[in-house]
Amino acid sequence: MKIPTRKNLQPIINFYHAYKHAIPLIIYGIIYMSWFAHLEKTVTSHYKVIHVALDDHIPFCEVFVIPYMLWFAYVAVVTLYFFFKDKDDYFRTCTFLFTGMTIFLLISTLWPNGHHLRPYAMPRDNVFTQLVSVIYKADTPTNLWPSIHVYNSLGCHIAIMKSKCFANKKGIRIASLILCTSIIMSTMFIKQHSVFDVTTAFIMAAIMYALVYGSDVLLNFYHGLTKRNKRKPETL
Repeated sequence: MKIPTRKNLQPIINFYHAYKHAIPLIIYGIIYMSWFAHLEKTVTSHYKVIHVALDDHIPFCEVFVIPYMLWFAYVAVVTLYFFFKDKDDYFRTCTFLFTGMTIFLLISTLWPNGHHLRPYAMPRDNVFTQLVSVIYKADTPTNLWPSIHVYNSLGCHIAIMKSKCFANKKGIRIASLILCTSIIMSTMFIKQHSVFDVTTAFIMAAIMYALVYGSDVLLNFYHGLTKRNKRKPETL
């Protein structure tokens, strides 16, 4: 049996070094989805109802289901772009998103929450209300605080605004702002989130912005780890 040599394995080694920063993303994705799925199954009746007076003055507007659904593509495209384009921006983006998502999971686990904002029956029958019904069936009105739709949208827009890759791309920056704003509004207009969820997501995003973008401490720590991993063992 022929033993593979380093030369034969070099393409695999090169691929690993080029894309090994995908490993934390994959691992965290599995952990997050498993944890969230568990919460969706277990938090069904005994939870703290989230509601503020302003929620009652926001009308149901089904057309906002479009930006709400575009959130999935928004987060994925921004993360993947930085994954291939700039490792520093990728690290900052993942740190921002993963930290907030973990805090959300901890809150939902320790303080189960939900709301009663959804309409009992759709006021109209059209393609948009049908899409909202699909979302309602797939996502229970629990585990809402703070809104990850809002928090991650803010994180993605901040990542774009702070990245040198888009410093001279005004059109993309404006489009990101419009999409981010539309997604945030959509969470309330299709009755997926309370104003309280949205407000606290902004507060959490502001804190994380200061930690991730306010200094280079976390980024320098990341560079320190990567340099240690690249250091070759000393020979005697």
